[in-house]
Amino acid sequence: MGHTQERIPVIAMWSAPRCRSTAFARMMTERGDRVVVHEPFSRVVDFGEVEVGDRVARSEQDVLATLRAMANRQPVFFKDTTDFHYPALLADEAFLSAATHTFIIRDPSEAIASHHALNPDLGRDEIGFARLYEIFTAVQAATGTTPVVVDSDDLLDRPAKTVRAYCSAVGIPFLPDALSWEPGMRSEWQSTSKWHKSTSETAGFTRGRSGGAAAVEADPVLRAYRDYHLPYYEKLRAAALRP
Repeated sequence: MGHTQERIPVIAMWSAPRCRSTAFARMMTERGDRVVVHEPFSRVVDFGEVEVGDRVARSEQDVLATLRAMANRQPVFFKDTTDFHYPALLADEAFLSAATHTFIIRDPSEAIASHHALNPDLGRDEIGFARLYEIFTAVQAATGTTPVVVDSDDLLDRPAKTVRAYCSAVGIPFLPDALSWEPGMRSEWQSTSKWHKSTSETAGFTRGRSGGAAAVEADPVLRAYRDYHLPYYEKLRAAALRP
């Protein structure tokens, strides 16, 4: 089962797209106590290669090897999204149990509305909650414990309490100064910049305007997508931190 597996200083945050994971990663960058890697798995699937630190990875296996190598030198945080499927990750039981895998969620209606606005050809599976739950259960099986889940609504409503609870759960110090930052587009976001525009305009965890739920409810296709993903979201939400 790998319960006595050697730990490695890697914290992962897995997210369905549009669940505010970029804002969370921006806070982790602000901390300054670990190297932050932006979406290495989705990028290698999407673009065929990805810069991870000072190396170029050309497959999921490369990404896994590079993250392990980086963690030998300094602690790592990476965030990634489940608009793709990651079979090599799911097969790597040692990485599932050795790294600290955490999850962030958002109401699927809001996530779908935000995603659809950026990608009108959105398909059901790339909404990502089913794949997110698949990684969650794989980590649970590999570690014998329930992973940390953050409800991003808590992050916006109670940022300090939520981040403090997260830090406590993953065993890192809470650094309140990291809850605010300078707005601006980060270099690591450039190749996918339209997806990060809203975060680039923020200086902390703030709620944007949204009529997302009503728009999804009114669209039969998007409503069916929501109904498909809702049970996975509910299971993850049941495990979320209660700050």
